[in-house]
Amino acid sequence: MESPASRLRAARRAAIRKCFEACNAEALATQTPDRAALYARLKLAGLDDAPCADHAMAQGRGLGRATMPETLDYSVAIAIHTLWLAARAEGLGGGWVSILDPARVKAILEVPQAWTFIGHLCIGFSVAADDRPALEREGWEHRRAPEGAVLYR
Repeated sequence: MESPASRLRAARRAAIRKCFEACNAEALATQTPDRAALYARLKLAGLDDAPCADHAMAQGRGLGRATMPETLDYSVAIAIHTLWLAARAEGLGGGWVSILDPARVKAILEVPQAWTFIGHLCIGFSVAADDRPALEREGWEHRRAPEGAVLYR
């Protein structure tokens, strides 16, 4: 028998998928005709199988958060990066689903208002391995030379 907690988790996953589908349809509608087909075939979901930052948390307030409160969000992003690297070291693939409405996700997950939705992560075994990211393989994104992205002083 399924527990109430399991039913709640399943309902939340379904609601987040619905949020993704609505946001993704809006994003698809903004694409030019030549990019719409490409956008439509990208695998942008992996929601079936989210970190937040608690801005009301007192820990760390006396340090850098006093002058740069966004460092809490940056810390979550670095934690995600570290998790992603650890997953890759274990042969797992990862995806960061950003096509979601943060306010809707917070409401779906019933988290406190002081929390900031950072992202929805999908981590699991990849169907196939490749040295190039999927968005690059599909022609959606292209790598840039470091000179175009790094500012030297």
